[in-house]
Amino acid sequence: MLKTHPQPSAQELPLYYQSEDYISHTDAKRNWFEKIYQYVKSIALKRKLKLINSFDLESQKLLDIGCGTGDFLKIAQAHGWDVFGIEPNQDARDLANAKTGAVVFDTLEVSQFKESSFDVITLWHVLEHLPNLENQIKAFEKLLKPKGSLIIAVPNFKSYDARYYKTHWAAYDVPRHLWHFSRTAISKLMQMHKMEVIKTLPMIFDAFYVSLLSEKYKTGFMNPVKAFWNGMVSNFKAKRNGEHSSLIYIIKKT
Repeated sequence: MLKTHPQPSAQELPLYYQSEDYISHTDAKRNWFEKIYQYVKSIALKRKLKLINSFDLESQKLLDIGCGTGDFLKIAQAHGWDVFGIEPNQDARDLANAKTGAVVFDTLEVSQFKESSFDVITLWHVLEHLPNLENQIKAFEKLLKPKGSLIIAVPNFKSYDARYYKTHWAAYDVPRHLWHFSRTAISKLMQMHKMEVIKTLPMIFDAFYVSLLSEKYKTGFMNPVKAFWNGMVSNFKAKRNGEHSSLIYIIKKT
């Protein structure tokens, strides 16, 4: 596991999210890039729903940490899930509550939930943003029911696109990303908190999206053809070694 150094203070960190260009906190479709992002997001949402619906559960209570504008909560709610979200950004939280009916809370309000409350807890590209990492994971373990599932999706710094772009790799996203994970790091981190990774799934689209942003950081232009090629190569290599650009970890209590 890698650590961003120095890390922003608690007062500084929110400032890095206060931008219209931080696409995770907006539903905007102002240009072709945002339109593609929102289209791909709609496909990803269906896949996420299919994943949580595949679990054999007696009830369907979901907590989405860092839920952004609430799209995953909305689609899960529409399919019978009892949903709750945590989102520190006020603007994103307001959008999420407008979609879901005031079930999204600020970070400090997570303490309102009792232990063993949730069948599924999800963090879609969120774990890397969290300060006080050890305490956060400990809290998730307590909130999860004994047979519940913790789902974590994070970038993988051992992927081909990470090695190709090096310091220009967009998924480092410093200083917003405080931590950077490999498969081994996630497994060890969960073991420290009496949990284990039972399955790992790829996020195929991420290789293309990250390569597109990385090209812009490296050259000043998005270079979609080159980015598409590097995304293809990354996914092809990952079929053999498992090192996809981003990975979904399905985690259970031991």
